[in-house]
Amino acid sequence: MRETGLLVCLLASCLLAAVVLSHRPVIIVHGLFDSSSDFITLSRFINQSHPGTNVTVIDLFDRSASLQPLWKQVEGFKEAIYPIMQNAADGVHLICYSQGGLVCRGILSTLPDHNVHSFISLSSPQAGQYGDTDYLKYLFPTFLKSNLYLICYTAVGQRVSICNYWNDPHHRDLYLNSSDYLALLNNERPNPNCTDWKENFLRIKKLVLIGGPDDGVITPWQSSQFGFYDDNETVVEMKNQDVFLRDSFGLKTLYSRGDLVMCSVPGVEHVYWHSNETVYKTCIEKWLT
Repeated sequence: MRETGLLVCLLASCLLAAVVLSHRPVIIVHGLFDSSSDFITLSRFINQSHPGTNVTVIDLFDRSASLQPLWKQVEGFKEAIYPIMQNAADGVHLICYSQGGLVCRGILSTLPDHNVHSFISLSSPQAGQYGDTDYLKYLFPTFLKSNLYLICYTAVGQRVSICNYWNDPHHRDLYLNSSDYLALLNNERPNPNCTDWKENFLRIKKLVLIGGPDDGVITPWQSSQFGFYDDNETVVEMKNQDVFLRDSFGLKTLYSRGDLVMCSVPGVEHVYWHSNETVYKTCIEKWLT
């Protein structure tokens, strides 16, 4: 009987170890003015629901350094993330918050052998930003959203991260001609690498878009789910956006595959998305297996 009990305990231990080892590593990329220390709560949520998960919050471009051009950030984060991917035979999950969601799109588009399973975009302005927020007032105190294009759509402006995804619906031509980042990622301006970038992006198994109406920073909030303003500042939902209809970088393909998930949560302000347990339980937890 004692030997039988020991055998049962051994089998149970092996089964538990197998469950723990089955969790893919999770990589977290922070947003504008954040640092890795801001994601302690999210890391705790992950390890409570998926014990033993290897969670890495990339500690690069913290605080004011997050204003550096997004292509520079893409290269830096890519260098830090790639070794984690190489050591994960079953792939990794990527959680990218706010501006970090756009950085992650750049990584996924330009890294041909990435093995990202779930790309979780957490309150990220994926369709761009156009709004008078506290962030904008801090960075450009003498400008409003209506005239920020005068800075952002210049060579100097494109050296500031927020200008890389500033999307003024009233100056569409300037955006298309000047945006060195978002317009390229969206394949809205000539890009000789667009086919390869689309194929690279479509290597992900699941795209999860999280946002909500009380965000207060992402403007319009539907940008977190690829909705955006027309020239009358009326929000056009994702399925009616040109980038979706043309499938310019793979959004429509992901939707057709059943691999695009949208999760909207009201009552969450921008700075609390990564520490809100309801958001984690509702929108994130199930995609980290």
